[in-house]
Amino acid sequence: MKRNIIILALALILLPSTIINAQEDGITLIENGQLKVNTVFNQGDSTKQATPLSKKELRKLEVAKRNVHYNILGGPSYTPDFGILIGGSSLVTFRMNPSDSLQLRSVIPASIAVMLNGGVSIQSKPQLFFKHDKFRIFGQFSYKNSLENFYGVGYNTNKDWVRSDSTSRYRYSGVQINPWFLFRIKESNFFIGPQLDITYDKMIKPAKFMKELPSYIEAGGTADGYKNFSSGIGFLLSYDTRDVPANAYKGIYLNVQGMMYERFIGSDDSFYRLDFDYRQYKTVGKRKVIAWTVQSKNVFGDVPLNKYSLLGTPFDLRGYYTGQYRDKTAHLMIAEYRQMFNTDKSNWIKKMISHLGFVAWGGCGFMGPNPVKIEGVLPNLGVGLRIEVQPRMNIRFDLGRNMVNKQNLFYFNMTEAF
Repeated sequence: MKRNIIILALALILLPSTIINAQEDGITLIENGQLKVNTVFNQGDSTKQATPLSKKELRKLEVAKRNVHYNILGGPSYTPDFGILIGGSSLVTFRMNPSDSLQLRSVIPASIAVMLNGGVSIQSKPQLFFKHDKFRIFGQFSYKNSLENFYGVGYNTNKDWVRSDSTSRYRYSGVQINPWFLFRIKESNFFIGPQLDITYDKMIKPAKFMKELPSYIEAGGTADGYKNFSSGIGFLLSYDTRDVPANAYKGIYLNVQGMMYERFIGSDDSFYRLDFDYRQYKTVGKRKVIAWTVQSKNVFGDVPLNKYSLLGTPFDLRGYYTGQYRDKTAHLMIAEYRQMFNTDKSNWIKKMISHLGFVAWGGCGFMGPNPVKIEGVLPNLGVGLRIEVQPRMNIRFDLGRNMVNKQNLFYFNMTEAF
C-alpha cells in the first residue's frame, strides 16, 4: 500500500499542469491569480528590439491567457472508509468575468470513486464568485452508493463499538444538495444569505448487531434498514478577509449558520442545526502559513441518524473514520503549519521541488449530547504532503492519528482541509 501511495505521488508530481506558474524570460506568467508579462530584449542591441518568441514560448503564452484551467487525475487510490478503489479527481478554476483580473477565481473541486465492492461516490464543494465578489455560491453536493459503518450515537458507544461486517456494516445510498447563497453587505467583508439542504438517506442490509443498537431502533431502524428525507432552509452570516479562500495565506473567516428542518417543508423529522466556524491564517515566511480553526456543530430535536454532528472527516480530525463519532454536539480546534518549498527554479528538478510542500497539525475534538455537556475528548495529530497543480491550488496527502482508538488513516483530497 505504501508503495502504491508513493507511485501515485510521483505521478502527480510529473502530471503536466495546464497553467504556467514558473517564471521564464519572455513568457506570460500567472502569479497569485494575476497575469504578468515579461519582455525580453537583446542584450547587445541599443535599439532594444524585442526577441521573437519561440513556438514553445508562444504555446505557453497561449495557455497562460486562458481563463479556464484544470487538472485531472485518475487511477488506483485508497481511502480509510472505502479501502482500495478506482478514482478520479478534478480541479477547475476560472473567473466569471475573464476581463476582470482582480476577481477571485472560482474553484470547482470534484471527485468520483468506484469501489471494488460495487459502490460509487461523487462529491463536489464548489466556490463560485460573481460580480466583483458581491455575490457568492458555495455549498456541497454528493451522491453515494457504498458500504459504510454505523457506530451508534454518543461518545461511549462510538469509542467501544467494533468496526466489522457483523457489527457496523450496512449498504448506504443517498444524495445531498446543499447550496449557499451569499450577498456582500455594501462594501464590507460581511456576507449574508439563505441556504437550502435537501438530503435523502437510505440504509439497507444492516449488520447483525447493528440492528440491536438502541439509537438505531429509536430512530426507526428495522431489520430491513432505515430511510429518511430531510428538507431544510436556513441562513448564513459570514465575515471573510482571506486572500484566496481555497488556500489562504492570510485573513480571517467566520461563518455562522442555522438550519430549520420541518415537516411542513417536506422533511420527515423536525429538527434544527446551528454551526459556528472560525478560521484564521497568518503568513510566517515565503509560502509558510500557520492556520487554525475553532468549530462548533450542534443539532436539536428529532435528529435523523445521518444528520447528527460528526467528528472525523477529511476536513477536520483526520485519523478518525467518517461518522465514527457522532452526537448532537461536536466541538473542535485544530492548528496547522503549512510550508511549500522555495527554490530558484534554475533547473527542472528545482522547478518540480517548488511545487511540493508539507503540513503538520494538531487538534482536539469534543463530543456530547448538548453544547455544554462534554462526554468525550478526541486528540488528533497528523502530517501531510502537498503538491501544487495550479497557483495556490494543492492536492493533499494526509496521514492522521486517532489517539483514542490508536489507529492511523490516510487521505487524498483536492484543496486544503480548511
